[in-house]
Amino acid sequence: MTDSAVASPGRHEDPDAAPQPWSAADAQRLEDLTREAFVPGGVLSRAAEAFRPRGGQTEMAMAVARTIADGGALVVEAGTGVGKTFSYLVPALLSGERVLLSTATKTLQDQLFARDLPRLAQALGLPVRMALLKGRASYLCLHRLELARQDATLPDRTALRTLAKVEEWAQATRSGDLAEMPGLDERSPVIPLVTSTRENCLGSQCPKFRNCHVNAARREALAADVVVINHHLFFADLAVRESGMAELLPSVRVVVFDEAHQLNETGVQFLGQQLGTGQVLDFTRDMLGAGLQFARGLVDWQALAAGTERAARDLRLAIGRTPPGSRVRWTGTAPEGVHESTWLDALATLSAALQQAAEGLATVSEIAPDFVRLHERAAGLAQRVHGFEHAAEPGAVRWLDAGTHLRLVESPLDIARAVQQKLLKTGSDDASAAHRAWIFTSATLGDDARLSWFTEPCGLLEAEVLRVASPFDYPSQAALYVPRQVPRPNDPGHSQAVGALAGRAAQRIGGRTMVLTTTLRALRAIGEQLQARFDGSREIEVLVQGQWPKRRLIERFREGAGDGRPGCILVASASFWEGVDVPGEALQLVVIDKLPFPPPGDPLVEARGQRLESQGRSPFNDYFVPEAAVALKQGAGRLIRRETDQGLLVVCDTRLVQMGYGRRLVNALPPMRRLNDEAEFDEALERLATAS
Repeated sequence: MTDSAVASPGRHEDPDAAPQPWSAADAQRLEDLTREAFVPGGVLSRAAEAFRPRGGQTEMAMAVARTIADGGALVVEAGTGVGKTFSYLVPALLSGERVLLSTATKTLQDQLFARDLPRLAQALGLPVRMALLKGRASYLCLHRLELARQDATLPDRTALRTLAKVEEWAQATRSGDLAEMPGLDERSPVIPLVTSTRENCLGSQCPKFRNCHVNAARREALAADVVVINHHLFFADLAVRESGMAELLPSVRVVVFDEAHQLNETGVQFLGQQLGTGQVLDFTRDMLGAGLQFARGLVDWQALAAGTERAARDLRLAIGRTPPGSRVRWTGTAPEGVHESTWLDALATLSAALQQAAEGLATVSEIAPDFVRLHERAAGLAQRVHGFEHAAEPGAVRWLDAGTHLRLVESPLDIARAVQQKLLKTGSDDASAAHRAWIFTSATLGDDARLSWFTEPCGLLEAEVLRVASPFDYPSQAALYVPRQVPRPNDPGHSQAVGALAGRAAQRIGGRTMVLTTTLRALRAIGEQLQARFDGSREIEVLVQGQWPKRRLIERFREGAGDGRPGCILVASASFWEGVDVPGEALQLVVIDKLPFPPPGDPLVEARGQRLESQGRSPFNDYFVPEAAVALKQGAGRLIRRETDQGLLVVCDTRLVQMGYGRRLVNALPPMRRLNDEAEFDEALERLATAS
């Protein structure tokens, strides 16, 4: 960023140099420049027409500026409406340092790269080189596209038509980012066929290496001043130390994690060991395709593929029938409910089949680079199978994710150790580590002053903590209602009562309702009930998660009523509790079916509770209640997104007002006014209906 040194302290003149300490003068200059950006009539007024000075936003920006200058870790909970994106981008850009921005979702990644960063860099007068870097699965792989053309196992005509559209788009795209392809459903079965993974990528041996979109994106990232990535990519590359992230980190002095509340759960996915029967079947398909294309007749590819596929399916069958999406405990040699000898035999058979495949691939390795990579995949999968034949690492937990495929997982309980050792490098002799700045921010990071829900599992108990309240006037903009007449959450009829309440209320206000459920069972029950109620209605359209792609559901819900369209009720679970932004009148009622406690039978949840018990702590008070508080706050955060929004939050769980811990959960919510009975709720609905 040589030119930007005119407008900023310009600390990072050599992109390959290790992080260095700042002088007091440079630190003061950064703070002054940052403060000036947020004053009335300052540069932010030119960057965003709707900008208005907010004390909390400036307070956060100044804290970020100090952390950049001094080094260390800063954790900031910034309530909805604070404007945290500008709060970290302004000092980061003004610092002149190389910056890594990591988000939890590709949606925010794209927003930062395409909208916020360019607009802000222009307003600040900084010629910043920016790069967007996603995981391999986001980019078209030209080699695998070529293989897919000759794949006789494409599922149906729809897949063939999608593949043809991908081929047409491939001729014009510069980035290869599949998110840019119009009309491509993110659930399409074609996507895994035309993208690569770390396991099947041929690297420099690939015949399409020169034009590889992944490598082009990484080259741009290595030359950029600001790189936008996501948490999955960060931890995936940190875990395997492959090229890309591992090359970026040493020369980056400022790292910002937005949507940091997802950091721990994302990290534990990558810092352990995983083996999926789906991975084995993907390998089998690739081996068969490459064998028949490049070395037909040299090896009995059909027999090798059949043996490996059968071993993978037999491993899945070994655990018997399980509900889709369930997690199976695995505390001993074999998972719960599976006979030890049956399980070990199935693992041994899979290991032998993979070894046999590796031997067959070794005989043709000189024919094509595909066979070299396939041999490495076979050996790597066999090694992982072997690892699961032995006891888990100390301090780790094992379980099975059971669905159509089976996934064997061994995971640490949190990312604290990895953050301390690999990021902060606590106790190491790396002097430059102390000069690197780590900023972690989200709208929801805990329900106590130290934000322990986030800082403890992330190894950040020594970090500076800042809590910035939302600027919204919640008492006048929103109200909370807990209906007393709804059955208790586990009683029969609870979901039916929630559906009836949501349907009646939504009809009063013309849709504009989001129902958030804590289980897929409740999602289906409430969704079906509401769709039956409004079937054929021209007033209300009921949208249910899973029936359309998420992006399409949100777009339709945002449209709301008008131009002949009915109002909407959206019934959703899981990922819709956070990151969904529907400002204005399109959403004015959020109904939550019950308090979002972690599932007590989940193996990871159980292991975390047992660890707390061993420390003499209360799993319920120190884990279950904080988890519920954060999730509840996330769900409630869908309601008020702008200073002019009005709305109602309904929590259909009487424990919120009847149990002792309910007060702690209510205190975690924004300070909404309370509605005491059904009459007050009806009055509030009427005000919303007449105001629209």
